[in-house]
Amino acid sequence: MTDTLTIAVSKGRILKETLPLLAATGITPAEDPNESRKLILPTNQSNVRLVVIRATDVPTYVQFGAADLGVVGKDVLMEFEGRGLYELLDLKISRCRMMVAEPRALAEQDDPEDWRHLRIATKYVNTTRRHFAAKGIQTEIIKLYGSMELAPLVGLADRIVDLVDTGNTLRANGLVEIEQIADISSRLVANKAAMRMKYDAIRAMVEQLRGAVKGSAERAA
Repeated sequence: MTDTLTIAVSKGRILKETLPLLAATGITPAEDPNESRKLILPTNQSNVRLVVIRATDVPTYVQFGAADLGVVGKDVLMEFEGRGLYELLDLKISRCRMMVAEPRALAEQDDPEDWRHLRIATKYVNTTRRHFAAKGIQTEIIKLYGSMELAPLVGLADRIVDLVDTGNTLRANGLVEIEQIADISSRLVANKAAMRMKYDAIRAMVEQLRGAVKGSAERAA
């Protein structure tokens, strides 16, 4: 299937927001991804198929050539330690921000300028370590896979690093945002070898998606 473009897309919000962009380029799944149990979905374009996988696996599938293209959050790319892929386009979907947060009571007397050593709970271990190392702050990082807001409440960590959208979950658990690490959105990435072997097809898709992103932004304005 050398002429086929395989696009890896993560489940959930990113898939939901990617489908309208693909539809704007004329690509639609042959089956409803929300109802189908298939992990490889053909589309109405005979040379394009979708692979639906976990978000953290998208860069790996692209790096090793199991997918030519991938749609994945910038947070996953920041944490990813592998190579072999290009970041081609900001799709401007699934937007949120990566934040440092702490209990409100701590924030009332806290000054980030005084930070010297922090105990942080997060699933973004590499990103968190790099961020604070660049500022000369030592960190003890506890890796969790979910329910970050619980960690300060039970004394597991003083602060957390996590993605924030509305901030409602933080507020409901008595936490406040203290410092922003990065703005996050979903990106289109490509396998380096595929960029050489399927250059024309990939560049055509990138330009179509660029137009779809621009059109979406204009409609929202």
